[in-house]
Amino acid sequence: MQEHKYSIKQWAKDDRPREKLLLKGAENLSHSELLAILIHNGTKDKTALDLAKEILKLGKDNLNELGKLTVKDLMKVKGIGEAKAITIAAALELGRRRHASLALERQVISTSNEIAQYLQSMLKDYRHEVFAVIFLNRANKIRHFEIISEGGITGTVADPRVILKKALDEDAVSIILCHNHPSGSLKPSRADEELTSKIREAAKFFDIRVVDHIIVSESGYYSFADEGIL
Repeated sequence: MQEHKYSIKQWAKDDRPREKLLLKGAENLSHSELLAILIHNGTKDKTALDLAKEILKLGKDNLNELGKLTVKDLMKVKGIGEAKAITIAAALELGRRRHASLALERQVISTSNEIAQYLQSMLKDYRHEVFAVIFLNRANKIRHFEIISEGGITGTVADPRVILKKALDEDAVSIILCHNHPSGSLKPSRADEELTSKIREAAKFFDIRVVDHIIVSESGYYSFADEGIL
């Protein structure tokens, strides 16, 4: 016997998220209604909107927390299979990239605050520490952003050789080192300072300048350059 699923098509027209979006605009839909559009179909017991509300509850009814959920996390909601979970994860990633791209639209990166806003958008949802590098051209415009390594909750290790090879491949004349602190603390460790010094000294041999090393968390950022220790 084929399992009957609640379909959005069966809802009253005024309750259908897709129709509501077309008539009133996406901005007038609730978070759960937008999620329901992505989910598309419910199960025999729950509508897509019911499932959407459960997903939001899993994310503590907070979009920032929702963005931290993995595909496996989303699949903990009964009725959300791998395909639906992947669709939701992809939509969240697009939103994250859109927010982060605002910094990239600037012609020139001139302050640590500008680059920190970009980094917070890109790295804030990681539960573990990641080390990334921003590669800049002569005009101080971003050529490329790449996560170099990922570690555990307490730290990660970055290889200066990998960083400098990528800088040469990108034809970068300067770089910004960056990593996140999932713990929320912004204070650099001794290892952070030693790694920064090692990369800076190695980069000099290739006429590549280390402009800054920025640590970001949800609460703010720490700039080595602003603090005068670079």
